[in-house]
Amino acid sequence: MSEFGAVVRRRRMTRSFTNQTVPAALLDDIVDLASRSPSAGKTQGWHLIVLEGDQTDRFWRHAFPITGRDGFSWPGLFTAPVIALAFADPTAYVDRYGEPDKISTGLGTSVEAWPTPYWTIDASMALMTLLLGAEDAGLGALLFAVFRGEQEVRAELGVPAGLQLLGAIALGWPDRAPLQAGTSAGRSRRTPAGIIHHGRW
Repeated sequence: MSEFGAVVRRRRMTRSFTNQTVPAALLDDIVDLASRSPSAGKTQGWHLIVLEGDQTDRFWRHAFPITGRDGFSWPGLFTAPVIALAFADPTAYVDRYGEPDKISTGLGTSVEAWPTPYWTIDASMALMTLLLGAEDAGLGALLFAVFRGEQEVRAELGVPAGLQLLGAIALGWPDRAPLQAGTSAGRSRRTPAGIIHHGRW
């Protein structure tokens, strides 16, 4: 098995962390890897707001207030030393495809001109690369949706209007203590035969 294959197979969502800090240089290295993901027109229209240490409360107090945490299955999630909020920028793609080398596509006129939202695709590929980079570095990571408090988080952090929030990433050194598995962990993994449609649907 290749080293890359081993990293992919080893990667799991981490739901409990130690409070040990993540060195700034290591975080930069992982984000640098993510920036090398495919990007339509090399637009690279994604951003991370990174909160570290005590700053993570600026996210948690809106997204998961302390008064609602009794009985939560993964309390170690709140000790993650890094919370990164991932945003995609649709306007960056409209602007890029309005430039001379891309203008003939017609995609530079508006967001609505895009049949597929490549800002979402590109940012998602970057986040997958980030998750793999974290695993390769020995870190744990959890990508999760922000179901509550999004507008409050945006206001707290001064997020520009129009950016698409893809989710939050908890990042840090994993706490190896046994934990309750996620409810989806027991589902079977689809096989290549169940995924590939040869020649037609």
